[in-house]
Formats: sequence, C-alpha cells, structure tokens
Amino acid sequence: MIANAESHLLCIRHVTHYRYAFPVTFEPHRLVLRPREGHDLRVEELRLELTPAAELVWTRDIFGNTVTRANFREPATELMISSEVIVRRFFAPDSPPHADHSLSPYPLEYDPLERGIVAGYRAPVYAEEADALRRWIGGLPNPRDFPSAECFVLRCAEIIHETIRYQRREEKGVQSPDTTLSLGSGSCRDMATLMMEALRHLGIATRFASGYLDCPATRAARGSTHAWAEVYFPQLGWRGFDPTTGKACDHRHIVTGTSYHPRGVMPVSGRFNGPANAFMQLTVGVEFSTPDG
Repeated sequence: MIANAESHLLCIRHVTHYRYAFPVTFEPHRLVLRPREGHDLRVEELRLELTPAAELVWTRDIFGNTVTRANFREPATELMISSEVIVRRFFAPDSPPHADHSLSPYPLEYDPLERGIVAGYRAPVYAEEADALRRWIGGLPNPRDFPSAECFVLRCAEIIHETIRYQRREEKGVQSPDTTLSLGSGSCRDMATLMMEALRHLGIATRFASGYLDCPATRAARGSTHAWAEVYFPQLGWRGFDPTTGKACDHRHIVTGTSYHPRGVMPVSGRFNGPANAFMQLTVGVEFSTPDG
C-alpha cells in the first residue's frame, strides 16, 4: 500500500458475447481478466460466469499474469463470458502518478543482473518491418536532447496521439506498426504496439499492457478493454505510457496482463468447431461503477 494514500473501490463488469447460427463446440479458451495486484491495487471480489458452463483452471504464466483456462463440455449457439470484479485502488491524490525518484538518461544502462530479462523486451516483434519503423523513428526528436529517457518516452506517446487517429476495431489481433503508420489510424492496441516496437528499436525495454481505463468517456458509454505500453527504467521500474491519450498512465489504468507480445494478454482467446458460416456476432462491453464502502 502507498503511504498516505487514499483508497477507492471500483466495480468492473466485462461481458464478451459470441453468437452462432448453429450449435458449435468450443476448444479450451484462455482468459486474462483478473486485474494485477500490487502496492496500488487489491482485488476484493471476483465473479466469473460462463455460458455454457466450463471447468476453470487457474494458473500464472511466465509473465506473472493470472490466466484462466476454460474447458467446455457442451455445444451451444452462444458463448457468454461475464467477469465482475471489485478492486480497491490506492493512490496519493496530491502527488503526480509517476513522480520521478531519479533521472534515467538516454541511452539507458540496465543492471547486469537484469540484462538477460531486459533483452527479451528490447527485441522487436515485427523484425521484418525494421526499415519502415526506422524511417518513422527518424522523424522523432533525438532522445539525447531530453533531460531523461522518461521525458522522451512521454513525448513519443504524445506524438502517436497527435498523428495516429483512434479507430475502434472489433477484429481480433493487432495491426503491424507499418500498417498503422500507412493508414494513419488504429485502435488502442495498435498504437500500443507501434510505440512498443519503436522504443525497442531505440534499445528501450518495453512491454504490451492490457486492461481497463476508468475515465469519463468509458463511464458515459459502454466501453471496451484498453491497451498501452509499459517501459522499464533503471531504478524506477515499469512505468505505463498511453499513446491513445498521449499521457503517462495513472491509477485509472487497471492492468489485467503484460507480455512481450500483444497476443500474450488477449482478454479472451480460443476457437470453436462448427460450420464456417456458423459465426454471427461478437459484442464486448465494459461497465464501471462505484460500489458502496
């Protein structure tokens, strides 16, 4: 718990609903829906309901994420996954969400004990797009001109926010960075992937983060999941930056999973077996509320 911090409860209801024209069977599904706990967040209650019923196996993956494996036995014409979680957030309201305790000049120098792990977060996922990314990076400010690497990373998030138009996409997966740059638009996960890859080409350890964003826009309408990037700084540790908003992350960003690759933290992933024309519709909704207490 953060010293002198306030605590607030938040209820998150996340429903994923698939509809099919004919009864289909389901292969095991992988769910990454439980918020990550730590000094700034605690899960008070979690209810996970699936239709049709499934056997649930809870595990932790190599990145420390809580993963649920759902094993289904019955065919059905719909699959509904409903997660309702109450979390308690701890934060100091009178201080910035990410006050710097030390400066991290560029290029970053990582501790020798951490370099083996850091290397995985500096290796690009889309190595075949290196030339396109380097051309885009060439138009960014020189990271050496900033007082710290943190300042440069924040400016990178601002530039993506200013130049890439947000476009909500229901399709699975992420766009490659080159596709996002070519279109000039993308979803939050596409922007996070672009930022992650660009920073990795600059030797900055970065990972993909998935979860929820509690803000007026998501409370006013039926929202969806959110994605952003987290950067590892010597001494400061992992810090979140949201290129969709162009800001550093704060207590409103609630992480459910982090990974070297965007595929590692998809909220719901799995397959069905049935006729090719069986799939009809997918709807996803996320609602926030403030419970009593």
